[in-house]
This record gives sequence, structure tokens and C-alpha cells, in this order.
Amino acid sequence: MGKGDPIMRMYDIIVKKREGNALSEEEIKFFIEGYTSGEIPDYQASALAMALYFQGMNGKETATLTQAMVDSGETIDLSEIEGQIVDKHSTGGVGDKVTFIVGPLVASVGVPVAKMSGRGLGHTGGTIDKLEAIAGFTTEITKEEFIDNVNKHKLAVAGQTGNLAPADKKLYALRDVTGTVNSLPLIASSIMSKKLASGADSIVLDVKTGSGAFMKTLEDSEALAREMVTIGNELGKNTVAVISDMNQPLGFEVGNANEIREAAEILLGSNVEDLRELSLEISSHMCVLAGAFADPAEARRALEENISNGKAHAKLKEFIEAQHGDGAMIDDLSQLPQASYHVEVQASKSGYVSEIDAESIGVAAMYLGAGRQTKEDKIDHSVGITLKKKIGDKVEEGEALVVLHSNTGNPEDSIAKVEEAYTISSKETKSPTLIHNIIK
Repeated sequence: MGKGDPIMRMYDIIVKKREGNALSEEEIKFFIEGYTSGEIPDYQASALAMALYFQGMNGKETATLTQAMVDSGETIDLSEIEGQIVDKHSTGGVGDKVTFIVGPLVASVGVPVAKMSGRGLGHTGGTIDKLEAIAGFTTEITKEEFIDNVNKHKLAVAGQTGNLAPADKKLYALRDVTGTVNSLPLIASSIMSKKLASGADSIVLDVKTGSGAFMKTLEDSEALAREMVTIGNELGKNTVAVISDMNQPLGFEVGNANEIREAAEILLGSNVEDLRELSLEISSHMCVLAGAFADPAEARRALEENISNGKAHAKLKEFIEAQHGDGAMIDDLSQLPQASYHVEVQASKSGYVSEIDAESIGVAAMYLGAGRQTKEDKIDHSVGITLKKKIGDKVEEGEALVVLHSNTGNPEDSIAKVEEAYTISSKETKSPTLIHNIIK
């Protein structure tokens, strides 16, 4: 601050936003730097978060907020990686194993994918937990090994460093206890700050909508997607968002080892329609953003070809082995961890599946041990759920809706949750639209 400049005060910033005025770049940086360092107290940060919740931010403000959060910690320099690095991010869902398909698929056409991932606190493990279902696999690799793997194999997944966007971590914890989580600019800047700090050149966002998603309505999901695409493009990263449906789990498997198996089967040509379609859609946009193809249709043809000729599946095995995992498990998927008991949950009446509450299926999987209720919980990679019926399917009384893979013989809590999740009606129901919109 130059001599004679007025001293900036947090009080004035709160009042300015409370009145609905746009904050300057200096004011936003002042807040993030002061709050991260501990100079600005929680009570003032809470007041600003509430003002933001009610008044919102314009595109420039949100981009500035995101950049300030990126600058609050380490950023990962991936400049030694050859080519245009592309990353994907999903806003989270049940049975979402798209990363394990998209990564090898995009890498198989020579596009570098450098992914930072976290562990999960919720229904199932995060990306890292799921990959650890493969014996020996580790994401605890050095930065040098990470860069080397991307250059050599076009794909690497590493655990997030503890100091990416620390301002976001601190602000999120505050929002969580002050009723200000559901603020569009705060959600968007939270997600994008971690992605931007991770160093990719381009990002494809998979924004979920529906019962199993963070955003339950299409309108809210599209608004979040637009906000994130604006941030990415304002900050010089090519960003595209795919709005995809999460009114039922994606694919048929929910868990850890069983999700890895289903992903590997897609790369072997299995046609689990929703999972294959979404994976190809996201992969096509990633390839176009990286400059490898002129348009998504051209990219898709090449990607489908690499599923048919086995290159995509071979790339999955190569990636697993490069990160010290047992590649034999990818050749013989029956070697992946398996639970001791397989319990059917049956339909109480005949009809058509009209609804599946994805979140309840996720909770049922968590009760089995597939996810964490607290940070300390250990994940059981072998347990999970196989869906036998999805929305639109005809079902007879006594027919299996799902199979629970459990290490206890009578998982009552999970059975009750599944029964709660399924709605069977007498009328025929159409399967939900999978891809609602593409936002660029």
C-alpha cells in the first residue's frame, strides 16, 4: 500500500458487499490474505460469507476470489510435461467411476492427463481409495515421478498435496458451520481454486444434477457450471462443463473394487450404456481442448477405435503398473477384492422402477463399509452394491433389485436403505436423460 493510501478495513468490505456492491481486486485479495494468515477473525469472515450468500458476486469478482485462493498456497508447476495437459473434475455422484475410464482412454490417443485426487468422505471412497483396491497401487509418488509418468505413459494420478489452496480449506470449514455452503460463487471458486492450483492447461467439468448430486435441480447445476466455466476462461484455462444426470447411480456398480472392475470392463468393450456414453462424451471434449482433434465427433471415433483394438485397456494396465500396482488384477478382474456374502434385496411388488434415490444407495454402500462416516474410518475395498434394476426397467415381485456385497451375513441397515431408495410404480417409466447440456 502506497504512502497516504487509505487503510483497508474488513468492516468496510463487509458493508460494501452487504449493500450489493462489487468488491475490487484489492479488497478480495486483502480478505483472502488476511483470513488465511489469521489476521481477519472468523466472525468477520462469517459476516462476509453471509453477505456473499445473499448478494452474490459478478464473474470478475468470482475469478479474482478464485485466483486469490490459488495464490494462498502452493501451485503445481507442470511445465515440464510435454503437450497440452487436460484434467477432468466431477462434482461427485454415486457409482461415478468415470476417471478410471477417461484417464486411460484419453492417454491412449496421446493426450497427457495429470490428475490430482483426494480421498473420499462419504458414500464410497474417493478416486485414490478406489485405486487402492488394486494391490500395491500408490499415489504417494514424488513430483518428479508424477511428471515422468505423464511424459512416458500420458497418465498419472497423485494424492493432493496438503497445501493446495489453504484459503479454500479454511473458508470451507467456516461455511460449513455458518449456513453459507450453498453460495454459487463460493462453491465455484472452491472447486476451481484446487483445479487451477493443480496446473492443468484445460479442464472438463462433469457437473451432476439430480437426487444423488450436490445440486438437485437442473437450473442450479447449470448456474454452477456457467460460474465455473466463466472462472476457468477468465483465468486463461479452456474450460467446458458437461451437465450429467445423477437421479440414479452411474453404471451398475457402487463401491471400490467393483467400480474399478466395471471401469475396466468398459475399456474391454462392455456396453453399460450410461457409463460408456458419459465417459466418451467427457473424453471427446478433453481431446478437443488439448488440441488433438478438431471436434468431439472426430475425437470420439478415435476413442471408440482404441476401445475396440484393446489400446485403452492396455493403457489402464500400463498406468496401474507405473504406479506400482498389480497389473495382473486388470488382466484377470476376478483377482480384485471380493466380499464374503452376496445378499439380494428383492422387489416387494411387480411394476416398473420409476425412481432410485441415488443418495440412499450411496448411504447403503457406506453402511457396508465402502465409504467413510468419519475421517478415521477404514474403507473395505471388497464391499459394495450391484444394481440389477435401473429406472425404466420392468420388475417382478421377488426379483432382485440389487445385490449387496457384504462381509456380514445380514446387513440390515443397508437392506432398509435400498428398500427406501427404490420406487416401483404400475406405469411404464422412461430412463432419465443422461446428458442435459454442454456449457462452453
